Amino acid sequence: MNEFLSAATTFPAVVFGAALVVVVCFWLLVLAGAAGTDAFDTDLDTGAVGFGGVPVSVSVSLFVVLSWFTCLTGSVLVLRGGATGTPRALLHLAVLAGALLIAWGVVRMLVHRFRRFFPAEPPPSRQDFVGQVCTIRTGSVSADFGQAEVAAADGSTAIVQVRRPTAPSAPGEVFTSGSTGLLYAYDADGEFFWVSPYDPALAPRPVPRKAV
Repeated sequence: MNEFLSAATTFPAVVFGAALVVVVCFWLLVLAGAAGTDAFDTDLDTGAVGFGGVPVSVSVSLFVVLSWFTCLTGSVLVLRGGATGTPRALLHLAVLAGALLIAWGVVRMLVHRFRRFFPAEPPPSRQDFVGQVCTIRTGSVSADFGQAEVAAADGSTAIVQVRRPTAPSAPGEVFTSGSTGLLYAYDADGEFFWVSPYDPALAPRPVPRKAV
């Protein structure tokens, strides 16, 4: 037991031991609902090292655990070998390099096998706003000017450019600040949405079920 404790608290296992503590704390937060498994997907790109296709938290956690275990095992073997001084330091460096290579190879193999269980989600697009109801934020909307606020699927809001194809033909079709509109098309060249008046009272409602 003392042998494993000594190996775990010395270089190189101690390097990954600190990272392992962070990994354990992160997954405890995930279990508690305070964090999501995709929390770091937008901050880190693991595709360059062959870990793409699964959440970053999964691939990095596997890499840390495997590196720590390999370093611990290698350090125990070095201590049992009885080497001291410079030879022991060189052996520890070799253990570190070997642990990194082994962990990288194993994680890459596992990711390749299990990435099909993590289907990639398409990136958000402005086309997602087409068909959404918006709130006009400018005093009027014309063929050259207009802004509106629209809610995204995740609950966040965005200010988008909106235009009307023609001048209003009836007083009820005039847009004012705070009025409701429907984004029915997107112009990629002009980077704006075509908007039309929208009356919530005219929205389709579910047909009530008949009593049996």
